[in-house]
Amino acid sequence: MVGSFSRKAGKALRTALIVTGGIVALAAPINGAQAQPEKVIELFTSQGCSSCPPADRLAEKLVQEDNNVLTMVMPVDYWDYLGWKDTLASPVNSQRQRAYAARRGDRSVYTPQMVINGEEHVVGSREGDVRAALARTDPFTATIDLKITDMVVQATVNGSLPKGFNMATVYFLRMQDEALVDIGRGENAGRKVRYVNVVRNLQPMGMWSGGQETFRMPKSKLMLKGDARCAVVVQLENPDGPGRIIGAATMNKSGGL
Repeated sequence: MVGSFSRKAGKALRTALIVTGGIVALAAPINGAQAQPEKVIELFTSQGCSSCPPADRLAEKLVQEDNNVLTMVMPVDYWDYLGWKDTLASPVNSQRQRAYAARRGDRSVYTPQMVINGEEHVVGSREGDVRAALARTDPFTATIDLKITDMVVQATVNGSLPKGFNMATVYFLRMQDEALVDIGRGENAGRKVRYVNVVRNLQPMGMWSGGQETFRMPKSKLMLKGDARCAVVVQLENPDGPGRIIGAATMNKSGGL
């Protein structure tokens, strides 16, 4: 019993000690299963769009299947004028969708829209088209080791950039695990719609230039709560907007978040 306790205690201490500038500080690790998705879906949806509930259900199905796919729901606010203000929407999500369209040069901004790995877009309720687009994606070129302590979110990115690119943006995303919304007015009046992996915060951690590099952010500024699921994505960009996603990692919720 003594030997077993010593091994466990030693392992706990090794993971809990952080040494910075000669000062040793204790940081309680937060338990949570880390995953390395191989593909990323962003669903741009709205509570005020009558065509969106089938896409919302498909997103939930994809989350339940997993299959190494990170599916994120990005509620937009540009249909709020139809009589119902989306309770989960963010203008940041709307701007991100417009930036995708600007970079592609097609001006295709609509709901429900799924953007696959930051590149191809399809109607989010057409399951066959979504799965076909997933099958066409290129492999990721970056891996991410995501760790969260009681003080810091840390992402260590390793790998290479595609030819012709010198930098990529490392984004941190906070997602609400689930939301059930009673829609009172507008095109979906009277419906109760379930949303999963709802993006509530998206912000850059830094710029990555290839190789191995570690990025850190204070956890106190990220408003992580018990229903949170965290993700980090590495995304190519140019002056026109965001493009291909080349790496992703997630950390499932646990009581400490």
